[in-house]
Formats: sequence, C-alpha cells, structure tokens
Amino acid sequence: MANYTRDTMFIGGQWVKTRSPERIEVISPFTEQVIATVPAASKGEVDDAVAAARHAFDHGPWPKLPVEERIKAIERLRAVFERRKEEMAQTITDEMGSPITQSRTIQTTVPLMMMDEHSLLARNTVKWTELRQSASGNALVRRQPKGVAALITPWNAPMMTVIQKMGPALMAGCTVVLKPASLAPLSAYLLAEFVEEAGFPAGVVNVITCDRQEAEYLALHPGVNKVTFTGSTGAGRHLASKCGELLRPITLELGGKSAGIILDDADIKSTVEALRLLSFRNSGQICTLKTRILVSKKREAEVLSALAEMVKAMPVGDPNDPATHIGPMVSRKQQANVERYIEIGLKEGELLAGGLGRPAGLNHGWFVQPSLFAGLDPNGQLAQEEVFGPVLAVLTYEDEDEAIAIANNSTFGLSGSVFSTDIARAISVADRVKTGVLEINGSPFGFSAPFGGVKDSGMGRESGWEGFEPYVELKSIGVPKAYADSL
Repeated sequence: MANYTRDTMFIGGQWVKTRSPERIEVISPFTEQVIATVPAASKGEVDDAVAAARHAFDHGPWPKLPVEERIKAIERLRAVFERRKEEMAQTITDEMGSPITQSRTIQTTVPLMMMDEHSLLARNTVKWTELRQSASGNALVRRQPKGVAALITPWNAPMMTVIQKMGPALMAGCTVVLKPASLAPLSAYLLAEFVEEAGFPAGVVNVITCDRQEAEYLALHPGVNKVTFTGSTGAGRHLASKCGELLRPITLELGGKSAGIILDDADIKSTVEALRLLSFRNSGQICTLKTRILVSKKREAEVLSALAEMVKAMPVGDPNDPATHIGPMVSRKQQANVERYIEIGLKEGELLAGGLGRPAGLNHGWFVQPSLFAGLDPNGQLAQEEVFGPVLAVLTYEDEDEAIAIANNSTFGLSGSVFSTDIARAISVADRVKTGVLEINGSPFGFSAPFGGVKDSGMGRESGWEGFEPYVELKSIGVPKAYADSL
C-alpha cells in the first residue's frame, strides 16, 4: 500500500506546514489499520486558505480570463487526472473501501465525463453575456463570477462530488477552498497534486483538511461568497440556517430514501439486474440509491425470489479484488449504524437474505451482510430512514395510485426509478413522484441535466447549465436602443 501520510496542505499554490500539531487519522475500512495521517487545520489555516482564494479572485488573473482560457485550464487538469486515474481509484479504495471496479468507474471515470460535459456546457450553452430587448428597455445581461466558493464534500463519492462542484465554479471564474470529508481526505490531496501539475494560478484552488468546527468556520468565513455542501440532512439544515443569517447562498445535496417502482408490466429479470447497481453500488453508500422497492402484490413473490437470489449471490470481500461488489462500510461507526437498521428490520419485517453478523470468511474489516427485507410497514423506520448501507426494503401496493402515494410518503425527495415496458406510462408515473431526478428502467439522466433534491434532500441544483448558476452573479446593464440594435 502506498505511503499516504501528508504533512502539508495546499494553500496559495504551495504545500505549507500547519500551525497546529493536531492530526487526522485515516483508517482502512478493510484492514482496520491506520494507513495515513493528515494535518487538521486550525482556524488559522482556514484564514490562510480563504485569504489565498480571496487574493486570487480580487487581484489575480483567474476571474478576468476569457472563459475559453479557464476551460483550457480544466482540460489540462482533466488530462492529468486521466493519466493518473488508476492512482486515484486505488487511493479511494484504500481510504474508504469502495470496491476497486467501482472506484475505476463512479469514482474516476465519472469525474472525467463530468469535466467533458462541463467544458461543452461552458462553451456552447451557458450564456455568459446575452442581449435582451423589449418594449420596456434593452439590457446586456452578464453572468459574472460570484467570488470565493467553499466546497464541503462527503466521503462516499469523493471525486465525483468534488468535480461536480469544482468544475462549474472554476469555469465561472470563482476561486475555491475545498474541504473534503475527514474519513476520505487522501483523494483530495491527490487532486491538489493534479491541480499543481496542471498549472493553475496560485490560490485558485486550495485544499485543507479539518474537523467539523473548522469546516463550519470556513462556511461562515467573511471572505467566502458561496457555500456548497453535500452530506447529511442534519448538517445541511444547520449550515443553511447559519448561512441564512449571513444572506450567504448555499447549495445543499443531502440524504435520500429513494423508491424504485416496479409496474406490473416490467421485465423482472432486467429490473432486478438493474437494481444490482441502482440499489447496491458503492456498497450501498450512495445517497441516490433505490432502497425502497415497490411492487404489486400480484408480482411480489416473483420479485422477492429474484431479489433474494441476487442479494445472496452478491460477492462481499476485499475491496481490492475486482470480483467484489460489496466492500466494507467506511467506518466502525457506519458499520454499527447499518447493523442497527438490520436489527430494526428483523423487528419490523421478514428477512429474506443477509442479517446480522459478519459475512462468512471475513475476520476483519467493517463489513455487514447485504440484507433484504419484506413485509414492511411503509411508515416504519426501515421504510422511512436512510440506512446508507446495503439494506433493501421491499413494500407492496394494490394499484398505481397507491404506489405513487407510498413513493411520496417520505421526507426525502432525491432520486427514484420506475420500471415498465411501457415507457410513456412509466414517464406519467415519474411525473407524479416528488423527487429531483428519476430514471426509467435505470436509464441515466446524464450530466447535462440538473441534479438535486426536494424536501429534506436539499436545495439548489448541480450539473447541467443550471449547475453553473450558483457560482455566478447576474448583472443587467441597460443600454440605449441604438447601441442594442447595433449588436
């Protein structure tokens, strides 16, 4: 295993020593051993990082560059990332236990695809300047960079969430301070190396690691203009409240308890195969996973049999083994939390696969058994609360209206799926589900479409041209009609 220990942070284009002797331990979810330590920033380092980003925005070339030049800088970063993506994939597997095949796809290939999409959108779709003429007046409408953006990202998909935020922020002309999750900071340090190699101006990208108190200090820092946060609903609600007091814009991508609605005409074999990833990818530690499966009583037995067969056969083990589909939970705390929900499931419903206890043959690592429950009350804890682990709840409905009512019976509204051979019918059902995104038969919606949640799943949107909007200020400049007509 690589030597991942770091003694510096990336601030103002340099690797700098920290004032505080405090360290953050990074523990392998598979070996349960410390694999690295990184500095824990004090408020002083947060001040330094914000000051560097502030100086780069207020006095540096970055926000004044033509958009095309900023896009080219991102494309240089993409080239470095592409060349070193296996290194990034291995780092993410080591730090948070993502199965290596998934680290090579959702953790590294997907960020590369995002950068490509961001470049296309920035060049061809985002209207950085537009002329609006009407009987009431004529205006040049500018989209100008908002300023310093604080990016606070989670441990479960560290590069996907970072690039989803950082790409539009940088192309818009903002400078950023990135604060990755303490459970998975190593990939962010590697990204800082990529940024350095790509030749970004000093202070445009700054990377610090710190604990929760300092992260909140960053979000509320007077030198910050924009906050974007992906994480738990509780933490997001707290940050939003604090930012509201400052009238500081914040984008939130929070939790989910998404429903997968199987209509009676669905092809069960292909549906269950799709749910292998839609419900269990990244060891169940993805906020958009479909963890409530809704099926009619007419087809319940058939679906439960196929799901149980799939869950029981799912390979669990060493995340470095390409055959592994379910790796360890990210931490001992997360393992205990998932086991608590399995205990709840044993009380509330019928266990069809998995259960309590370590999977057979694994004597170390924070593993849980992939578990499947049926016979659940739609109002019960397992049907309502986010588990963030490989635990699937199956609920039954009488008719289509009841299926939609059960799907909407949630405080969350992040994602969802509808399975049917009648696409028009599936879309009509999707239109009635209160969620930010939804997939028909698992069809991806891509990165040119907006992504985000409703209700307790967050506010604001990322991806698509809409994902650039949080990082710009709109300015309308009234101009004489004759000037407007000449443009």
